[in-house]
Amino acid sequence: MEIGSFTLLSPEDFSFNFNNNNIDFSWFLDMENGNNKKRGRKDFEEDLVNEKSGFGDILSSILMLDEEAKQEQEQEQEFQWFTDSDQRTDFFESGYNEKFEEINGFFDQFESQYSEMKQLDDSRNKRARKSGLTDTTAPANIVPVGSDNVSPSQAATGSGQQRRLWVKDRSKDWWDKCNHPDFPDEEFKRAFRMSKATFNMVCEELEPAVMKKNTMLRDAIPVRQRVAVCIWRLATGEPLRMVSKRFGLGISTCHKLVLEVSAAIKTVLMPKFVQWPDEIKTKRIKQEFESATGIPNVGGSIYTTHIPIIAPKASVAAYFNKKHTERNQKTSYSITLQGVTDQNGAFTDVCIGWPGSMSDDQVLEKSAFYQRATRGYLRDVWVVGNKGYPLMDRVLVPYSHQNLTWAQHAFNEKIGEIEKVAKEAFARLKGRWSCLQKRTEMKLQDLPNVLGACCVLHNICEMRNETMDPELKFELFDDEVVPENNIRSPAAAQARDHIAHNLLHHGGRTTSAGFL
Repeated sequence: MEIGSFTLLSPEDFSFNFNNNNIDFSWFLDMENGNNKKRGRKDFEEDLVNEKSGFGDILSSILMLDEEAKQEQEQEQEFQWFTDSDQRTDFFESGYNEKFEEINGFFDQFESQYSEMKQLDDSRNKRARKSGLTDTTAPANIVPVGSDNVSPSQAATGSGQQRRLWVKDRSKDWWDKCNHPDFPDEEFKRAFRMSKATFNMVCEELEPAVMKKNTMLRDAIPVRQRVAVCIWRLATGEPLRMVSKRFGLGISTCHKLVLEVSAAIKTVLMPKFVQWPDEIKTKRIKQEFESATGIPNVGGSIYTTHIPIIAPKASVAAYFNKKHTERNQKTSYSITLQGVTDQNGAFTDVCIGWPGSMSDDQVLEKSAFYQRATRGYLRDVWVVGNKGYPLMDRVLVPYSHQNLTWAQHAFNEKIGEIEKVAKEAFARLKGRWSCLQKRTEMKLQDLPNVLGACCVLHNICEMRNETMDPELKFELFDDEVVPENNIRSPAAAQARDHIAHNLLHHGGRTTSAGFL
C-alpha cells in the first residue's frame, strides 16, 4: 500500500482540529506554560487512552484519503481503457471494410471468368453438334449418372469436343438389332406386343413428355429406347435385371424409365384413348350389341379383375384376397381393376387400385361410372355386368335365383354373351401385358400408373386391330360373389323382366332344353 505524504500540524492546529473531534489535548498547553504539577496516575492513563484514540482517527482519515486517491486513479485508467477500446474498434472496422472490399472484388472477377468459360463451353457444344463429330475416346455405352454397376467416373475431353462420363461398358446389341429398320415386324411384335407402326405412333405421342436434353457429361437416352424399356417390361414381366441386359442400361435406370414412361402414358394418352363415348359413339355401340343379342340400349360391358401384389407394409388385411388364397393354396394379396368396355373390347372407363378384399359391388360404388349413373348423366343406357354386381339403375345383371323361367333363361343366355365381351377383353389385357399376371417389385403407390398404362396400350392395340399371339392367351377365373342385396332398384327389376319377356316372345326361344 502506498501512503501519500502530508504536512505536520502545529499544536494550535492539533488543538483546533482535535477539539472539533471532542478530544481533550489541554495538557500540551500546561506543559508549555511551565505547569509542572504532577497529576495522578489515574488521570495520566485516561489521557493516554484519549491520545491513542486520537491517533487512530488520524490514521483512519489518512487511509480514507488514500483509498479515494486509488479510486480516482482506477477511474482514470478505466476511462483510458475505454478510449483505447474505441480506437481499436475503429482500427478493426477499417481493416474489415478493406478486406470486405477485396473479397467483393475477387468474387466479381471470379463470376466474370465463370461466365466467359460457360459461354465458351456452349459455343463448343454448338459447333460439335453442328459438325456431327463424336468423341473417339468416349466408351461405346454411356449411361446416366447414378446407374447401377457404374465404374468411377472420369471426365475426359476430346480434341475440341464436349466432355463425356466414363462408365461401365454394356452391350446394346439386342436393342440396336430391334431398332434397325430391317428388323422383321413379326419378331418386333412378338417382343413388344405391337407392330412397328403402332410403336412409332406411341413414341411420337410421348416424345414431348419423355424427351431429355443432352448434357456436358453424357447424351440423353433416346425417346424410342425409353419407350421400348417400359413396353418390353410391361409386355414380358421380366425382372429388371433382364431389362438391364437387353437394353444395356443400369437396373435403377430401367426402373426409373418404366415409372416415368408409365406415368406419361397415363397422363398424356389416357384422355385420348380411354374416354366415355359421346352420343354418336354410344348410338353405334347400342346398335352393335342389339344386333348381336337382341337386348336394346346396351352401352357397355363391365368386369372386375384382381392384380396380385406383394404384401403391403400397412393395411395388410385390406389387400388380402380370400378367393385367390383358397384357389392357390397360399396367402395372396391384390388390388382391383374394374373396366367398362365397348362392343370391341376397348375400355371406356377404368377404376384402378382399390384393395383386393373389396367385392365387385363395393368397387363399383367407388368408380366414376357409378357417380355418372347415380347423378343421371347416363340416359337410356345399360351397362351389363355379372352376378357380382347389383341390379340398379343403368346396371343390368342376370337372374341369380333358382327355378328360372324360360324367359329368364333366355335373358341370362343373352346377357352372358355381353358379359363375355368384357371378360375376354380383360383376358387379352393380361395375356398381352404379362406384368399383370404376377407380383412385381413396384411400390403400391406406383401400380395405378402402371395399370393405367397397360389399359391405354390395350386400347391402342384394339383400335389399331393388333392381333395377339394365341400362345399369350390368358384364362380368367370367375370369382364373383352375389351381393346380399342383389336388387337395388325395383324399376330396374321391372325393366329386366320386360326385356326377358320380349326376348322369349319376339326374339324366339333361344335357350336349350337342358335348362328345364
